[in-house]
Parts: sequence; structure tokens; C-alpha cells
Amino acid sequence: VATAQAAGTFETLLAAAQAADLVSVLQSEGPFTVFAPTDEAFAKLPAGTVENLLKPENKDQLVEILTYHVVPGKVKAADVVKLDSAETANGSDVRIRVAGDTVYVNDARVVATDIGASNGVIHVVDTVILPN
Repeated sequence: VATAQAAGTFETLLAAAQAADLVSVLQSEGPFTVFAPTDEAFAKLPAGTVENLLKPENKDQLVEILTYHVVPGKVKAADVVKLDSAETANGSDVRIRVAGDTVYVNDARVVATDIGASNGVIHVVDTVILPN
């Protein structure tokens, strides 16, 4: 969480984590691998989606989406590219594919990798990954 705060490009993700009461979980020992959508990734969602998800009555849906971006364990980029899928913290799998030099998690393109955090690693994605 502190690493994402310092980056300054994850304000929406941090607000969502706070609304979902996941900040303390993400600050725990871990380790975690987080596929972190940027503010621009959240801005790609249809108008009103983020505001709607932040409402208290939609907390369960928000938790489901956010935990779909977290893989238990510390999975560095060199290991991610060897996988076809990974089980997320919400129990569902994400698809992983490599096309040339680009890695995709479902339809989200990984734009930065291996950002170290005290309890894991962050890979930045350009799209919010939505559970099926």
C-alpha cells in the first residue's frame, strides 16, 4: 500500500481498497503479487462505474474485483511469463499470455513489472481486470 501511495498513479485503486476494507489485508505480511491498475485504467471503465462500486452497498462486488488483482505469493515477472494462469485471492483464475514482449493478464497489458514492496511485488496493468 505504501509503495502504491508513493507512486502517485494509483489513487483510485487505493480509494477502492479503502472502501473495500482491504488496506489492512494488503499491508499484512503476505507475500502478495498485485496486478495494480493505474488511475488511467480505472478511467477506461464506463462512466459512473467506479463511483457506483465505491458505494457501501456494493462492497462485496468491489472486494471481488480487487481480490481478482491479487495472487498469493511473490511472483516475479520472470515467473509470470512461464504461467498460463494463476489463482487469485478471490479463488478465480486469471489467464496469462505472452505476445512478443508483452504480457497480458486476461485482457490487461502489463506495463511495468517487479516493483518491490515490503510484502510482495507489484506489476502495473493498463486495464481493470474484471472477474468473469
